[in-house]
Amino acid sequence: MNDAPTTAATGLPFVKMHGLGNDFVVLDARRRGFALDARRIRLIADRRAGVGCDQLFVLEPPTAPAADVFMRIYNSDGGEVEACGNGARCVAALMMREKGSAAAVIETVAGVLGSTAAPDGRVTVDMGAARLGWREIPLARDGDTNHVPVAAGPLADASCINIGNPHAVFFVADAEAVDLRSLGPRLEHDPMFPERANIEVAQILGPDRIRMRVWERGVGQTMACGTGACAVLVAASRRGLVQRKAEIVMDGGSLGIEWLADDRVLMTGAVAISFTGTLAPAFFS
Repeated sequence: MNDAPTTAATGLPFVKMHGLGNDFVVLDARRRGFALDARRIRLIADRRAGVGCDQLFVLEPPTAPAADVFMRIYNSDGGEVEACGNGARCVAALMMREKGSAAAVIETVAGVLGSTAAPDGRVTVDMGAARLGWREIPLARDGDTNHVPVAAGPLADASCINIGNPHAVFFVADAEAVDLRSLGPRLEHDPMFPERANIEVAQILGPDRIRMRVWERGVGQTMACGTGACAVLVAASRRGLVQRKAEIVMDGGSLGIEWLADDRVLMTGAVAISFTGTLAPAFFS
């Protein structure tokens, strides 16, 4: 996507993509940089005044020798974050198309992620090892990360995991009945989470199927979350509720998640380009 000119007169090209309804704006800064601050990011992400998205990605030259691109990630509130699973699949698909290859390597703040394309068009990303230590998540204090004493309303007894970013998973009998818009912000900002946390509610549907809803830190309730789906599978497996491979069903669709014996987590799902366009120069004035 880096062939289009980017000048003050012509504006800045973008690609709007989504992974299961979790939507993104992708900007390419590999040939020419541009000024971005939290105000501009919020404006681009605004669904009335801007393009509208859950996250904004800026593609930069990689620093890791094996990587094809560095993916910088901003939430819609303007804050930079470490990881985005659905976004990694989308950017991997762009790189594969650009390279004419069925594989791509994406560098992020959280690490380097390998990816491959399946014949049916879905993309698999190796999200790296699940981090389970209290300092790695991080939590405010030492304790059993599979049973963390955090609660709000009917939600209690969180299982916490870091999949490039922090997650707190709550198992419930009926995921649809949970008022995430009310409880999500309270839990995201709980003092137990010094870097805040993504909040998932999970309902076990069967030995290899889980229903999940998500509140993303810095974004709000979204239709899907790739790292959240990974966290739910790991949490459910740690508690003996499922095996190490399952379908995670979200509002926007399903992801296939597998927690390998070496602790790496594989995420497989669809990606889509919604449209392309150009940001007016006024966005950067």
